[in-house]
Amino acid sequence: MNTHDSVFLKKFAALIAGFIVLSLLMLLLAQSIYRATRSTDVPPELAAATEARIAPVGGVYAGQSGQMARAAAAAAAQASAQAQVAYDGTLDGAVIYDNLCKTCHDSGAGGAPLMVRSAWNERIAQGMDVMVQNSIEGFTGAHGIMPPRGGNPSLSDEQMQAAVEWMVDNLD
Repeated sequence: MNTHDSVFLKKFAALIAGFIVLSLLMLLLAQSIYRATRSTDVPPELAAATEARIAPVGGVYAGQSGQMARAAAAAAAQASAQAQVAYDGTLDGAVIYDNLCKTCHDSGAGGAPLMVRSAWNERIAQGMDVMVQNSIEGFTGAHGIMPPRGGNPSLSDEQMQAAVEWMVDNLD
C-alpha cells in the first residue's frame, strides 16, 4: 500500500470520527434544550379542547344490548335537555316565537305555515290539542316538517303550548 493512501485513510478516518463526535454533541445539546423547555403541565382548557376534539361522534348499537344502550343514551339526552330551561322558563309565547319559531314561520322554511290565517285554517280545524302535540312530538306531513319542540329540546310542554297559542292568536 502506498504511503499516500495510508495518510489519506488516517485523515479520512479522523474526519469521520470528528463528525461522529460532533453529531453526538449536537444530539446531547438538543436533548438538554428539549428537557429545559418542555412543560409537563397541560392547561385544563387545552386538555378539555383536546378531549372534545377526539371524542367519538356516534356509537354503534347492535343487537339487544345495543338497543338498551341506545335507549339509555336517548333517555340521558332527554333528561339533560329537560334539566335546562329554555328562555328562562318564560311562558310568554311572543318571546318563544321571536327566539325560535319565527325562523321558520316567517320564511316558510321546511314547509312551515306562514303567520297568515289561511295557512293555518286546516291545522286550527284539527284542534289546539293536536297542534300542541304535533309541536311537542314533531310532525311530518304532506306540506312540510315540524321538528320536535321546534328543534329546541329544552322547551317544556307548557312553553310549547304557550307558543302555539300565541301564534294562533296573532295570525294575520
